[in-house]
Amino acid sequence: MKWILRPVQWIYCVYAFVLFVAIMLLLFPFVLIASLFGKTHGGNAIFSICRLWGDILFPLIFIFPKRLYETSLDETKQYIFVINHISLLDAGILPLAFHQPVRPLAKVEMSRIPVFGFIYKKVTVTVDRSSAMNRAQSIRILKSIINKGISVVFFPEGTYNQTRQPIKEFYNGAFRIAIETQTPVKPVLFLDDYDRLPYGNPFSLTPGRCRIVFLSEVPVAGLAISDTNNLKQKVVQIMEMKLREYKASWITSQ
Repeated sequence: MKWILRPVQWIYCVYAFVLFVAIMLLLFPFVLIASLFGKTHGGNAIFSICRLWGDILFPLIFIFPKRLYETSLDETKQYIFVINHISLLDAGILPLAFHQPVRPLAKVEMSRIPVFGFIYKKVTVTVDRSSAMNRAQSIRILKSIINKGISVVFFPEGTYNQTRQPIKEFYNGAFRIAIETQTPVKPVLFLDDYDRLPYGNPFSLTPGRCRIVFLSEVPVAGLAISDTNNLKQKVVQIMEMKLREYKASWITSQ
């Protein structure tokens, strides 16, 4: 049966890719106009355009993102959002997760893709993890963004989780910035992206739901830099527990 369905899935994946590119090109002139309004206002506008991009694309390819809240989300408040990273689809779902201005920290490699890379650079803070100088510069930019009233988003695993565990080891950056700027951490779970599009195989896309779960915020008031690792481990434990509770499909080790 699988060999019969495989050509159908390939056709579906090509259909999804063509729509992705077509909608991007359709909206690109508006991105160019928004980019004239500077990094802050222009970046916020371009992020809204990316959300519109997703709002158009995903229903047409029968993927249905849904935001769920374990506790309320104050969209007028700043957060350090941290998200598990498990799928090629994570970046596409991200603009639909947030209805407030945010800036994700993202890999610089993606910014080299024609057209898409231009949009990508306008709505993210790029980082070259191989360069200590570039990493430090990215941290300074993120802090300045927080000072402007904009939340920031981290995938603290850095790369795709391929361990079959709920999450892999986190980097410290998100938690250090949270303490230095006294900005609470808000964990977010992408529960179904792995089922829609596992890492490593762009022709495995399938339709279905994509749940986005906002967990309770983790306060940082009064914490010092020396508490960075403790804060990180606390967030890791919360996210691991919740991913098991929701029975995330990639987890094979209990």
